[in-house]
Amino acid sequence: MNTGSRSRGVARSATVAAVTVALTCLLATCLVGAVRVPAGATAGEGAAGSGSVGAHRVFVSPDGHVGAAGTRHDPLASVNEAVDRVAGGGVVLLRGGTYAQRVMLRGVHEVTVRPFQHEQVILDGGPLTPGPDRSAMVTIVNSSQVAVRDLDIRRYGTTSKRAVPIGIYVHGASSHVSLVGNHVHSMGNYNGTLGSFDINAHGIAVYGDRAHHPITDVVIHRNEVDHLALGASESVVVNGNVKHWRITHNRIHDNNNIGIDAIGFEPTLSGAARYTRANRARDGVIADNVIRNIISRGNPAYYEDGGWCDCADGIYIDGGTGIRVERNRVIGNDIGIEVAAENARGSADHVVVADNFITRSGYVGIATGGYCDGADDCGGVETGRAFANRFLHNTVYSNNRFADGSPEVLVQYHVTRTVIRGNIVRATGPGQPLVGTVPRAQHDASSSAPHLDGNLYFSAGGPARASFGVLGATYTGWQAYRTATGQDVHSRYAAPRLHHPARGDLHLRAGSPAVDAGLPVSARWVGHRDIDGQPRLQGPRIDIGADERARAR
Repeated sequence: MNTGSRSRGVARSATVAAVTVALTCLLATCLVGAVRVPAGATAGEGAAGSGSVGAHRVFVSPDGHVGAAGTRHDPLASVNEAVDRVAGGGVVLLRGGTYAQRVMLRGVHEVTVRPFQHEQVILDGGPLTPGPDRSAMVTIVNSSQVAVRDLDIRRYGTTSKRAVPIGIYVHGASSHVSLVGNHVHSMGNYNGTLGSFDINAHGIAVYGDRAHHPITDVVIHRNEVDHLALGASESVVVNGNVKHWRITHNRIHDNNNIGIDAIGFEPTLSGAARYTRANRARDGVIADNVIRNIISRGNPAYYEDGGWCDCADGIYIDGGTGIRVERNRVIGNDIGIEVAAENARGSADHVVVADNFITRSGYVGIATGGYCDGADDCGGVETGRAFANRFLHNTVYSNNRFADGSPEVLVQYHVTRTVIRGNIVRATGPGQPLVGTVPRAQHDASSSAPHLDGNLYFSAGGPARASFGVLGATYTGWQAYRTATGQDVHSRYAAPRLHHPARGDLHLRAGSPAVDAGLPVSARWVGHRDIDGQPRLQGPRIDIGADERARAR
């Protein structure tokens, strides 16, 4: 949840037409620890009450009644009554139909809530009124080994600025939580006050709000989250004291703010803990998701200075640390993937962004660094740092759909020790920078040039008109840029020969100059699989970009 800044994400001032891009060498510090899957579960599924033979099972039906036996033929009517009966372990099986009920899992262990067999279960919030602060259709608090599966959650909405409606909300001292196969949609906060950051809602939210008890081992897998009115908040978020988590294989689309956000340094924890590692989403994975049409235009929270701020990221690491962002397809959002820290005392660091397809963003494909340095032209606020981050083997194609002169890749303020390597960067706008910078970056003592190498670039207008920016300076011409900066020594400028980019197919065609052209890179950084889950190395050298072209056997 945004709690103060007037613009989320990258700077949008007209002066950024002078954008340039640079990258710094990253120290090979530790990245993400292994994210544990709940015991006894397959990846993306929790062990809690898996429905195995012998598990305590309680049935619920829209046609059930209070005090029923809870059997298939004598079901309960209340989901919460069923949860109470299995609080020490078991499965709540919901018969098909519509339930105008909020579900509370408080202090329960080894409990699963799911439909019976493949029946459609709808949790309908339409008849319910969200109370003040955060409230959810499904709340999990102080619980462990819990799974919520295959529910359709909809219509939980409000127009009150005091209420924060949420589809699924995890907080407290919880662990080993699996949210799998749910559809959260058509809900949110519909207050229309222009410019108000007091409008908030979430689809799925995990808030680590206990300083000494992190939420651990959360899996958010194969959910669909769409058509949400979010105000200043996010579709799917892990915020604060949350570690060892995975957000994988979800479809997130057609929402009016950020798709996936990993947040640190907000007042989720207060007092002495706020600016500590405990108040940071950390040691997590965001992988294999499809995120599209995340657009803030029309969102009242983002109306400012007489117009709309096109500020919604597909994926945003805002103050998180030790996170892998890999194999995602990020399509048609305001901003593709951003690694930054909005809080001036915060940072986003030790993040790897690898093997992603990023295309058709309105503003930029990849952004890193704070969006402002305190100057009036970017909002007059200070933002945090971004350091020790790596952007590796992504395919970044045709991202400045606003055609405002912004680059495919943007390096902003307070950026150090950053590596941009092995990426395909293809600009389609006339004169559009491939890599961009921001004004005054050369005078920023907390910034240093990123390290760029082993990339494949191409743009309309040819190499003589190609534009690159490093530390506040913009260079025109491929050779002029390399001579002046010493960057991209082993990079190439050539058409990447993608399969059908206009249709969003960014795979490599036969004869692409990206094939077997990558620089040596450790699997620790780039991973073992490409965008399609195929082996990352299939020839003598890794391919540039997110796709490893399959070799004939």
